[in-house]
Amino acid sequence: MQNQMKYEHSNTSQTQSNESMNLKEKQVKDLMVNKKRLVEVPYTASLAQTMNTLVANKVVAVPVAAPPGQWIGAGGSMIVESDKQTGVARKHYIGMVTMLDIVAHIAGEDHLSGGDYVTEDLDQRMSVPVSSIIGHSFEGLSLWTLNPNTSLLDCMEVLSKGVHRAMIPTDSQIENVSAGVELVESSSSYQMLTQMDVLRFLKEHDSELHSTLHSHSVQDLGAINERIYAITDRTKLIDAIKCLKAAMLNALPIVRASDVGDDDHKQLINATTDLRGCYINTLKSWLGISALAFTEQIATSPLYTTSETHNDISRSRRELITCYAESTLSEIIDKAVAKHVHRIWVVDQEGLLVGVVSLTDVIRVIRQSVLSDA
Repeated sequence: MQNQMKYEHSNTSQTQSNESMNLKEKQVKDLMVNKKRLVEVPYTASLAQTMNTLVANKVVAVPVAAPPGQWIGAGGSMIVESDKQTGVARKHYIGMVTMLDIVAHIAGEDHLSGGDYVTEDLDQRMSVPVSSIIGHSFEGLSLWTLNPNTSLLDCMEVLSKGVHRAMIPTDSQIENVSAGVELVESSSSYQMLTQMDVLRFLKEHDSELHSTLHSHSVQDLGAINERIYAITDRTKLIDAIKCLKAAMLNALPIVRASDVGDDDHKQLINATTDLRGCYINTLKSWLGISALAFTEQIATSPLYTTSETHNDISRSRRELITCYAESTLSEIIDKAVAKHVHRIWVVDQEGLLVGVVSLTDVIRVIRQSVLSDA
């Protein structure tokens, strides 16, 4: 029996060592095999055009391209697209713009601070060039690239520190691969790598991470963030957007709160955004409604329509993606990838909200677990 226990322990250790070795051998380029060409917008695109590009491609952020030599890139970056034969720069990527940047630009106007929302000049304000709002959010302050030969573990370290996405050159001119993101790069084309791409890759290689994903709960690994800010079910969408902008958040849970004052419905309370399906024309009619009503109406957007019935779509879009503190990492990844969400809300046995697990948290603890098992 003792020999059998020794053998099983040795076999488990060997399995964990192999998992770490396999991950260390994988590189960023292994994740880019089926990725499409980069979605981008020119610096002259209006905010309305940029929003429609985001919606049409079902993405939440796009890089902005400008003529070379005329702009300073976000964070001092110099990321250019160049001719593959001559090396001459064709365009310079000057920053990243997200859907939240655009709607926060609307919500930040002085005349929106009181009363009901007025849309009479929305078209005019949405006609300004996208280059005018670069750098107005945390994500837009910098633009990063990762060398395709960067190891997956080094890539995971970067994405566990608040970087949600990075541009990957298809033919990098940088020979020395660093352990971090770069501010300078030249390539004939780029692709975009996101946190979700990494999670999908890890899910596909579940067998190589079996002990890490299936044997540990998110609570044991320290992946739960217990500091949560929320909005109430009576918060208007325009006020929700202001809260997101002020707190530099990408999402907020909506809670039913009967014991708060009227002013609390306009601000964060201790305790969502789903703007990818929202064209500019629809946004006009929705900014004055409650954020809860918005999440219900966005469910009927044609962008989410499939062969399912209308009721099935509404039900799936309104479903709150949750887990328990005892849930395994494998369960979290399955839910995040299947529902294409960037955070899973942690609830107790009574269904009360107690925390949140983000993609950043998941990537961080997987990397730490693999390194500790090596």
